[in-house]
Amino acid sequence: MSMELVLISGMSGSGKSVALHALEDAGYYCVDNLPPELLQAFVELKLSQSNDKVAIAMDARSAQGLPQLPEQLEHLCSALGIQPHLIFLDASTSTLIRRFSETRRRHPLSPGPSVSERQALVQDIDKERELLGALRDRSTVIDTSDLKSAQLQSYIKQTIQAPESQMTLMFQSFGFKHRMPTDSDYVFDVRMLPNPHYEKDLRPLTGLDEPVASYLRNLPEVQQMQQDIQQFLERWLPLLAKDHRSYVTIGIGCTGGQHRSVYLVEALARHFEKTWPTVRRHRSLDFRGHFMQVSQQFLAAPAAG
Repeated sequence: MSMELVLISGMSGSGKSVALHALEDAGYYCVDNLPPELLQAFVELKLSQSNDKVAIAMDARSAQGLPQLPEQLEHLCSALGIQPHLIFLDASTSTLIRRFSETRRRHPLSPGPSVSERQALVQDIDKERELLGALRDRSTVIDTSDLKSAQLQSYIKQTIQAPESQMTLMFQSFGFKHRMPTDSDYVFDVRMLPNPHYEKDLRPLTGLDEPVASYLRNLPEVQQMQQDIQQFLERWLPLLAKDHRSYVTIGIGCTGGQHRSVYLVEALARHFEKTWPTVRRHRSLDFRGHFMQVSQQFLAAPAAG
């Protein structure tokens, strides 16, 4: 019997509880804070009970067992034939500090109240980043800094729909004035391109609207930018796939994340979805249900790389 196994990890305060709720809604048997030492035994138990969809959250609360996790994951692949889908939730340090302040929770790596001199919260966060760094490098990363709960739940559900047999491309637009996302593997700054914001009729629209798309499509510099990004990705994506990457996130940023970056994400996704599983995300637009769309065209396309 095969199993869909999702392993959620990430920074304390980054939204792991919200992610588990989303997976529970999607029909997964969910467990929070499972010690890494118990991973293999737990998965074998769920297999014997015919649970084919399981999600597990692990984080710094199990710090002592984390060094064993890579070996545990290798065993799942070699002995049980299970390839876990690793998702890492991250957020900026300032966001994490604000969330801890709002909830008045103590960081799991912070010494207890009996300790006279506690580490500053920022030091705890830095220590946690170092502790989880190797796991982050192996995972699909989602930056939750600017996400509402509903958005994060949508991102999680769409992420697990991406196939594991091929590397998935995530194209996401964003606005530099809102903050650059930390989960992008590559970031392209397109703020030098003509801005539809200064066209009265186009200002209230977005890059998803045809008048904006038509305006940008007919500008030589926009065409050149799109071509340059395409050529760069076409050159390096096959090598990334050979390096066993499961997810590559490409960020396209303009000033507000409304026009230019949105248009280019849509154009690039249409170009690459013929070959690769492709997801689209528009971080700076209002949440309207169109943030992420998993391309269906890859089902009939040949494997790349």
